[in-house]
Amino acid sequence: MTWSAKQYSMFENQRTRPVRDLVAAIPTRRVRVAVDLGCGPGNSTEVLLQRFPDATVTGVDNSDDMLAAARKRLPGIDFELANIDAWNPDKQFDVILANASLQWLPDHAVLYPRLAGKLAGGGSFAVQTPDNLQEPAHILARETALNGPWAAKIGTVRHPERHSAGFYYELLRPHCGMVDVWRTTYFHPLPGPAAVVEWFKGSALRPYLAPLNDTEKAKFLDRYLAAITRAYPALADGTVLLPFPRLFIVAVR
Repeated sequence: MTWSAKQYSMFENQRTRPVRDLVAAIPTRRVRVAVDLGCGPGNSTEVLLQRFPDATVTGVDNSDDMLAAARKRLPGIDFELANIDAWNPDKQFDVILANASLQWLPDHAVLYPRLAGKLAGGGSFAVQTPDNLQEPAHILARETALNGPWAAKIGTVRHPERHSAGFYYELLRPHCGMVDVWRTTYFHPLPGPAAVVEWFKGSALRPYLAPLNDTEKAKFLDRYLAAITRAYPALADGTVLLPFPRLFIVAVR
């Protein structure tokens, strides 16, 4: 299941806004070493570097395509090919940023404390994850997967791990002196329901589309588009407002 930097970056301004809000909320002032886990095409890394221009910033991702885009965008930054669940450097960080990446990984009860343990004293662990599994776009993806000739292939796709705000607060509080958790719903204006499909082709639809052949993909997307068109009615000018809830965490060690 590969990532496409081009597909993901089609809605870069909308996807970058949450990480701007997240990085702005980091209270750590003296930042010498920072890392962006799941840096993608480098848009989040750029936000981190803008906030902390004197820091040594590293980006980490498991996609060669994403890293190629990130290196082109920020040629002076060190980008590393690695899986976050195996990332275990022998040093501490003043900021660990994980923007829309940790939801793809399992065992959050182990993962989050392990990552927070890589913080230096006073360092910040800043996380943003989509909190939209009960939004129509996700519900319709699951229904489309279950109710088509492809059900045997994708009807049991594992959904990204998500938990409540209380879960993450209780999980991180024993390891950090301060934990701040909040939820924001963004309303992204998109040019019609087809754009909603294009948005999720770059993220949530990837596990559904990857096992399908080209014919099945086309039929799946046609059926999904029809459902999205009904669920997200366009405004008078043709715009669709896509509600997108996201969960934010800033934990300070």
